[in-house]
Amino acid sequence: MAATVFFLTPLPDVGGIAILDGPEGRHAATVRRIGVGERLVLADGHGELADGEVVAAAKDRLDIQVTARRTIAAASPWVTVIQALPKAERSELAVELATEAGADAFVPWQASRCVARWDGPKAVKGVAKWRNAAIAAAKQARRAWIPEVADVHRMADVAGLVRGQVAAGGLVAILHGSATTQLTELPLREAPSLTLIVGPEGGVSDDEVAALTEAGAVAVLLGPQVLRTSTAAAVALGAVGALTDRWSAAPPE
Repeated sequence: MAATVFFLTPLPDVGGIAILDGPEGRHAATVRRIGVGERLVLADGHGELADGEVVAAAKDRLDIQVTARRTIAAASPWVTVIQALPKAERSELAVELATEAGADAFVPWQASRCVARWDGPKAVKGVAKWRNAAIAAAKQARRAWIPEVADVHRMADVAGLVRGQVAAGGLVAILHGSATTQLTELPLREAPSLTLIVGPEGGVSDDEVAALTEAGAVAVLLGPQVLRTSTAAAVALGAVGALTDRWSAAPPE
């Protein structure tokens, strides 16, 4: 059975003792009931992994001796999801599903047709929930990398981000049901990065599509089905994983 992954930073060198406490330690020791002699994997969320064996256990803490260190390279192309804010509980679901499917970064987007409105304290709380959802999903998926979650972006911010990605040689794709270009037509294997733009429940407005394409994005059709905003990124990431080498590696053992 594969060892459980827990997040900890910084990671000790080989031979050192890692202290897993706080919420992670409580979950490992009390909920998972991991005890002395069991092995687990520690990850710093930025590609560094440490194999370890539990040498001491308390109610809310584990002491782990590091037996090996390794580095997991970032996936290529690096995939950023610009996700329009879904409504209610589907907001965090979008992050969970896309993280499990391999998203490397998220940008919450306050699109014009979003039902949800994030302003002031609500924006801070919403971003914090997305970051927690990304961490939990990364742990579930046994990922060495935790996706980054940016602060809320408005249209001008998103357009600027798109220009920067395109200038650096990356691809930017707007998932759009009326597009004539297929996702499979993009040169995904050659691109250093890919940005997927997912609209809200009401779709990306014509004005937003115009602004994004002017900035260098391409509207693409993912498939014949109409997907929810909370599932579109995960489905697209599955396609990208199959069309590139992103899914060629096995989970950390």
